Amino acid sequence: MEPEYGADVHFSPRSCDGKIPRRSGVPESSARLERYAAAMIELHPHDMAHGGEAVARSDGKAHFVAGAMPGEVVVGTVIEDKGSWARVALVEVREPAEGRRDAPCPHADLCGGCQWQFADESIQRDWKRTTIIGQLEHLGRVASPLVHPTIDTGHQLAYRNRMDFHIVDGKPALYRARSNDLVPLSTCLLLAPPLQEVFDRLGDLGGVSRLTLRCGIRTNDTVALIEGETPDDVESWGVPVIHVDGTSLRTVIGDPVLSEIVDDVRFEIPPEGFFQNNTYGAETLVSLVRDILEVTEEETLLDGYCGIGLFGATVGRDAHRVIGMDSSPRAIKYARRNMAAAGVDAHMRTGSMTRDIESFDEYWDVAVVDPPRKGLGERGVAAVTSAMPRTIAYVSCDPASFARDTRLLAESGYSFIEATPVDMFPQTFHVEIVGRFDRALLGDDEGSDE
Repeated sequence: MEPEYGADVHFSPRSCDGKIPRRSGVPESSARLERYAAAMIELHPHDMAHGGEAVARSDGKAHFVAGAMPGEVVVGTVIEDKGSWARVALVEVREPAEGRRDAPCPHADLCGGCQWQFADESIQRDWKRTTIIGQLEHLGRVASPLVHPTIDTGHQLAYRNRMDFHIVDGKPALYRARSNDLVPLSTCLLLAPPLQEVFDRLGDLGGVSRLTLRCGIRTNDTVALIEGETPDDVESWGVPVIHVDGTSLRTVIGDPVLSEIVDDVRFEIPPEGFFQNNTYGAETLVSLVRDILEVTEEETLLDGYCGIGLFGATVGRDAHRVIGMDSSPRAIKYARRNMAAAGVDAHMRTGSMTRDIESFDEYWDVAVVDPPRKGLGERGVAAVTSAMPRTIAYVSCDPASFARDTRLLAESGYSFIEATPVDMFPQTFHVEIVGRFDRALLGDDEGSDE
């Protein structure tokens, strides 16, 4: 799940552990480029790697090229050589592939936030689906996995309800690709309209070290969080402002209320806490989880890694009862509020899913889990399956950890049925996955390629 404000975030798409890997393929310095200038090579990319780079093979070695597309002829320079593989900085596209376009953002060539603005969104979605299939086959050992086409949430730009910035030269900035250097921004095309309005009002931020802008797309609630000095013109931003000092929050201006509406439920959100940063995508996730679980009014739903209760307060309205757990006491506080507002009978606890799940004195019939980027792991799988739920809906933001957990779930008696990618983060290689796992019949290892 995406980290709370104050974590080391370069630009987090939910980022389950908070970090977007910086785009590969751009040298960190001119000196480094000169060092590899003699290594110019022509490549013919044939695939996209997990991580967003195109893959080409030459002289028996895999070459990873950011900014290239399968089917192209490109020229680049080697900037990192690891023997069996190399990373290449793109210099020229000699023969472009169908679907290549000019990036809409003026900062796309330098900013590490978006990796794929050069490609049509339909192609981006195909790449994401292909990556998931490959990870399930390789790491999950699933033969011919059923992965549906990636769902388009309908918003290719202006979809983010949260953005975290560093500050350089008094301006909001994001990291340069493959570098610790910061790129000052005059605009960011991913900002939802309420955030863009605030961004356009920003003056000199010279004393600020970090800035987070958040909003509810359906409610228009908007807040700003700052670290460092408070700008003199902060009132002109026109939104509530919170000063962050470590874990301490202090309201500077206004009444910092943050809420969002998903599936007709109004969620209260702690200004510094986690919520899916694409509201349109969150709505899609809820719909998919509901369809997978088909919860009945006699059943108990486990909402694992529940955060503020997105799934429990929506899908849980169909259940007899919801039990939920999260490691954040503040998230559980808000989850209880949101469950009550939705009219859900819920038992929410602070604790570790891997250590404290046995504290519940009741079983669950179905489960939805939305773990951090690292996934469930052996202990998480053991915890979720301990009550032998009939169906598990697994929400993931990392194809590799999802695939590894698919294998672990199979070993625990749960068959992989299907997965649906959701394009929560257009213009980037990041993708959300909703998978279905059913408790297998005795002796049934269908879907696992031994």
